[in-house]
Amino acid sequence: MTGHKLLNYFIAAVWIANGLFCKVLNLVPRHEEIVGRILNLDRPSANLITILIGFSEIGMAIWILSGLWTRLNVATQILVIATMNILEFVLVPDLLMWGKANSIFAFLFILLIYYNEFHLNKKQ
Repeated sequence: MTGHKLLNYFIAAVWIANGLFCKVLNLVPRHEEIVGRILNLDRPSANLITILIGFSEIGMAIWILSGLWTRLNVATQILVIATMNILEFVLVPDLLMWGKANSIFAFLFILLIYYNEFHLNKKQ
């Protein structure tokens, strides 16, 4: 198995873990609180939006594993991760696991996604 393929599985697993476990199954309630505070929602609305975001993240993992439109997929991932983390950095740093340092991990994940597609993907 190539390094590119292995990293694809890892990246998809990150999206599944965050989408399914953290948001859909609500095993990390902090995610619902983050959504609620950013969007200024009551608890039931924040729960619904958090679950929808979770399903979207699961969809991202499926898209990654499908191998379709990989460059569009990478651009979408980078845009989503950057946007989400900028909003969290500015609006709710107190709810993040590592506070504002979360942005460092987000940036490293973005670099990994970019490197995997544009340097390791031999199909392109």
